[in-house]
Amino acid sequence: MLLRKTGRVFLNYLLKNTMAETKKNLFEYTEDSIKSLDWKEHIRLRPGMYIGKLGDGSSPDDGIYVLVKEVIDNCIDEYTMGYGRTVEVTIEDKQVTIRDHGRGIPLGKVVDVVSKINTGAKYDSKVFQKSVGLNGVGIKAVNALSSYFKVSSFRDGKVKEAEFERGVLTKEHKETKTDEDNGTLVTFVPDNTIFKNFHFISEYLEKQIWNYCFLNAGLKIIFNGKSYISKNGLLDLLTRETNADSNPDGIRYPIIHLKGEDIEVAITHNNDYGEDYHSFVNGQHTTQGGTHQAAFREAYVKVIRDFYKKDYEASDIRGSIVAAVAVRVVEPVFESQTKTKLGSLNIDDGGPSIRQFVLDFLSRELDNYLHKNPSIADALKKRIEQSERERKDLAGIKKLANERAKKANLHNKKLRDCRVHLNDEPPAKGKQEFYATQQNTTIFITEGDSASGSITKARDVETQAVFSLRGKPLNCFGMSKKVVYENEELNLLQHALNIEEGLDGLRYNRIVIATDADVDGMHIRLLIMTFFLQFFPDLVKNNHVYILQTPLFRVRNKQETIYCYSEREKQAAVKKLGSKPEVTRFKGLGEISPDEFGRFIGDEIRLDPVILEHGDHIQHLLEYYMGKNSQERQEFIINNLRVELDTVEELVG
Repeated sequence: MLLRKTGRVFLNYLLKNTMAETKKNLFEYTEDSIKSLDWKEHIRLRPGMYIGKLGDGSSPDDGIYVLVKEVIDNCIDEYTMGYGRTVEVTIEDKQVTIRDHGRGIPLGKVVDVVSKINTGAKYDSKVFQKSVGLNGVGIKAVNALSSYFKVSSFRDGKVKEAEFERGVLTKEHKETKTDEDNGTLVTFVPDNTIFKNFHFISEYLEKQIWNYCFLNAGLKIIFNGKSYISKNGLLDLLTRETNADSNPDGIRYPIIHLKGEDIEVAITHNNDYGEDYHSFVNGQHTTQGGTHQAAFREAYVKVIRDFYKKDYEASDIRGSIVAAVAVRVVEPVFESQTKTKLGSLNIDDGGPSIRQFVLDFLSRELDNYLHKNPSIADALKKRIEQSERERKDLAGIKKLANERAKKANLHNKKLRDCRVHLNDEPPAKGKQEFYATQQNTTIFITEGDSASGSITKARDVETQAVFSLRGKPLNCFGMSKKVVYENEELNLLQHALNIEEGLDGLRYNRIVIATDADVDGMHIRLLIMTFFLQFFPDLVKNNHVYILQTPLFRVRNKQETIYCYSEREKQAAVKKLGSKPEVTRFKGLGEISPDEFGRFIGDEIRLDPVILEHGDHIQHLLEYYMGKNSQERQEFIINNLRVELDTVEELVG
């Protein structure tokens, strides 16, 4: 017995010391531990640092749109400097072609400009005084993240071309003569090993192109053969966003349009809840705002209070506002390479602060405008006072509801939260990686315990939260905001998202409605979307709301399993696997095991974005789908009613 015990002790000693030695060797810090990555290797290894989140194209801030933007930004910089009034953009399937008519890249530097990091003309502020990009990174990131990349520079009757694959030069053409106009032509195909199952959504691209036109009056962009041009800048933008041309009753007064040196604003109020801002810096759409947007919100409140000589609440002044603000800043500092949030404090080195610059402009121009247009000033005052009355009417019930929600949040079984949130402050180190992680924050809104249970077990606890509904939520169409506080479930959802005071505190970048693909599931989708559109339309307008696609069928044999999202995909899978594979139809989310579910909410997640198309008016949409049985809706159902019959094979299977 003693011998055995001694032997065990000796073996444990040996094992412990061997493991310690192995661990020591594993983490030994030597010269070999220091690695230097090539520029393209680093971009491909850490793409989030350069283009934000990757995604499959279902979100407007997915990487594939950033790639398009980076190329167009260079075209816009040429236009801003006075060269090239037309940009041609063609996207066919997954290939992007962009041609400008600027000066063209100097022929001797064509390869360097697209393949050597920190190479470009924008370090000299005299050449590109107020350009979008200053770091010399954007076009290199496009090159490194494309399976095919070609650049052609036309300059003074000569052309220089180079081709790349994932950032590696594959063919450099000699300079030749050409009859083409000066300018640059870039063709690329995003790498599908990085952007998995990606697709371009035309609505996102169209909005992106319109923004370029609104910010560069007179610029013509031809996108897939269709021309886009704006004459009135931000006035045209707000007219389009509010549908003021087709629905003038949708806004409370004509759009206020003010322009100055390095600043332009457009302002109106509508009948929706919330605040709706469109902010830009040097032509870049800052979707997450920044110092200029914060300055505008603060300055607008001060000017309005001073004009009416009343100490209105800031929330009443800004309630239902729709505004656009664009500024030009010398060498802007953004909080990430994707340039979605401005961090600059000053307009120029040694110049005024952005805060003071915006305040001075509005104090002068907006004040003058309201004095000269008393009817607009009166309409604005009525809108503010209406918001004030609504807020006071809600005060009592709001207080009680919030107290109830706080108690519920302590033991909120409806919400299974994640660790990282969109509104979290970034750490001192690793800010870029943290921002990229924030973009992946997601909350799934599910129906019933079984579905939420599967998602909860399969989710990524770092970035994915789950909110479980108890049956069908209330149809809140036509109701006042009072119902949000009176209905416990809607109030808890509001608190889970942290949107009571607007989108500034939104906790998740993506709000995903995850319901069954049956009649009841579709109805719940409509009810949730009605809630958002009625009381928080900014969530939809700013592309935060999605529908989760889940497979309808599983087709498998002993060698392979294929998940299918449509009848067509199922038929293709059956044909591929042959020999009568096993076909399973999923009737609901609760039937899918957590192990399987992990695949559908991971890297291969399929999301359908909820998009408001141009011309859609929220109240008209809600009236049609969620109002009382209208004759128009009845006729549509009768004319489009279809009966789906199971095939013989399905019935037998």
